[in-house]
Amino acid sequence: MNNAIRTNLESYKNETLRHSSVINVTSATSRPTRVGNINPVYWEGRGPDQYETFKFVGMDVDYIKTFEMEIVDGRDFSKDFQTDTQNYIVNEEAVKFMKFENPVGKLFSIWDREGQIIGVVKNFHSRSLHNEFEPLVLTLTQNWPHNFVFIRIRPENTSQTLKDLEKTWKNFAPDYPFNYQFLDEDFEALYQTDQRTGTLFRYFTILAIFISCLGIFGLAAFTAEQRTKEIGVRKVMGASISSIVALLSREFIILLTLANMIAWPAAFVLMNKMLNNYAYRTDMGFWIFLLAGVLAYTIAILTVSYQAIKAARTDPIDALRYE
Repeated sequence: MNNAIRTNLESYKNETLRHSSVINVTSATSRPTRVGNINPVYWEGRGPDQYETFKFVGMDVDYIKTFEMEIVDGRDFSKDFQTDTQNYIVNEEAVKFMKFENPVGKLFSIWDREGQIIGVVKNFHSRSLHNEFEPLVLTLTQNWPHNFVFIRIRPENTSQTLKDLEKTWKNFAPDYPFNYQFLDEDFEALYQTDQRTGTLFRYFTILAIFISCLGIFGLAAFTAEQRTKEIGVRKVMGASISSIVALLSREFIILLTLANMIAWPAAFVLMNKMLNNYAYRTDMGFWIFLLAGVLAYTIAILTVSYQAIKAARTDPIDALRYE
């Protein structure tokens, strides 16, 4: 937003809505992902010693409609009600916090701006999933500067839509650049740290598996060489290739089972500690550890199998002549 747009906001909105690719236009004091705080707030029945801070969005009448938020009780702001400039809409978490059973019609005020609650909006995330929902209040603000314009567009032919929007912008604010950002990019920015952490985990996991496979491969080769004569005797006595492969693999299966018995509790503690950083998190079912174990066994068996089969296919005469 800038002064050129701010002073002609209604005209700008109407002109922007002329484009067939534009669905709705609104403005607000902040982005949905960077909602600010406001205090003190007062409500009907509030304790005299309470000094509470709510999340706050100042907006125009088209905000809820543009973002397609859900009104779960009461109604949205409307130009048909002049008193709505003094009224408020709160989210479900605010209703829970204020302990209202029937919030619509209750008195509510910010500073000395007295009004009433006309609606309740369904909780929406204004921060990442690391954080729980917080009490939030929405209100129409005519005297407070709106810092952002939000435009909901149709997904078809986005590049042409942006050109049309830039042309309209230049008509109203020729001295200001047309800077825009898509809302999904704003939400994605909330999880950049998580994405980087996930990428690091992925690469280190691949590296750990590769190093483990090298170790198992070397150990399998060493074991097969140490038991060359034994394998030769077993083949002479009629042992099959599959039984020799099973014999050589059995020790690794036992070692891998012990490793899983150590790794599973450690992984559970570490993963649970990491997930506790999120207010809304997934559950860790037993199947996750079972799947990890199956994958570990599969990788280990495939790694050992080459050396085991190679040793089992050795000519018994050569094996008995070994050393």
